[in-house]
Amino acid sequence: MSSSILSYVSMAMKSAVQSFPRQRLPLLCAAGVGLTAIASWMWWRRRSSKELKQVGVVSQLLIYPIKSCRPISVQDADCLDMGLSKGELKDRHWLVVTEAGNMVTGRQEPRLVLIDVSVRGDSLCLKASGMEELLVPMSLPKSNKVRDCRVFGRDIQGRDCGEEVSRWLTSYFQSDQPYYLVHFEADTMRPRKCVEAEVLFREKDVIAYPDASPIMLLSETSLEDLNRRLEEPVSLMNFRPCIVVSGCEAFAEDGWDDIRVGTSRMKRVMACGRCVLTTVNPDTGVMSRKEPLDTLRTFRESDPTLSHLYKTAPLFGQYYGVEKTGTLKVGDPVYHVIKH
Repeated sequence: MSSSILSYVSMAMKSAVQSFPRQRLPLLCAAGVGLTAIASWMWWRRRSSKELKQVGVVSQLLIYPIKSCRPISVQDADCLDMGLSKGELKDRHWLVVTEAGNMVTGRQEPRLVLIDVSVRGDSLCLKASGMEELLVPMSLPKSNKVRDCRVFGRDIQGRDCGEEVSRWLTSYFQSDQPYYLVHFEADTMRPRKCVEAEVLFREKDVIAYPDASPIMLLSETSLEDLNRRLEEPVSLMNFRPCIVVSGCEAFAEDGWDDIRVGTSRMKRVMACGRCVLTTVNPDTGVMSRKEPLDTLRTFRESDPTLSHLYKTAPLFGQYYGVEKTGTLKVGDPVYHVIKH
């Protein structure tokens, strides 16, 4: 407690005791306790005061049901511990795997980014060039096999979505070996811990099949800044953010350590170090292994003291952990929580 408040309370009590009738001293002591409590509350409020500064507006919310496939744009969503959700539609809760359970992403099969995913009733609808539409139920029979899978070397389970979608994927990739689609069931399966992917995350931060984080945020102005440096512009789909923000300066999100959006609250953990997946053209499914990575490396490399975290990966977008679950929608202000 500040010395000025304590001094004021002490002087007031001393003066009152000297002038107060002895028989009423107990009453005075009780009043003194109350005064001390009020002073303590004033001190706590001063110490814990926070300023909410609007730094932008949500311009897009994107849910990627199947890892590396196209996203579904939504107008509102729940921000849950494991990422964005809208009903049964949850971010990166479906995964393509090999027979051995190894993950398959756009790094291994670049044409995965061309698979369009939408919701039709209680099913996911998969579309791709040269393929018939396929409906995959979002709720699967418990009799379906549970597969042991690996995402970046970490073990996790997924319920097999069935032979029909397996044949569809295997045919689409023209593969000699079968591919399978699995679904993470949060009520029965153990999630991955983010801290096992990136050491800066907290023990409570968990995910299903994302690379490392439940939330990745990127501003439109950061993308515009990058595109001014490129001969051929790229899109948000090269970077696959969940929350897109407008109305801020380029790379302002680098400093938003604690944000409130709608009724949810998120804490920035670290920047997103970018990999070769960003070089897959989301319109053609061709991986160049060059842009936009080469250009990002010219101005978005990490500080050398952070090379143990990012190595040589350029930084673009920010990873967040979920501090308080809630709801958010397109058009919501994004507030930076500044502590005093």
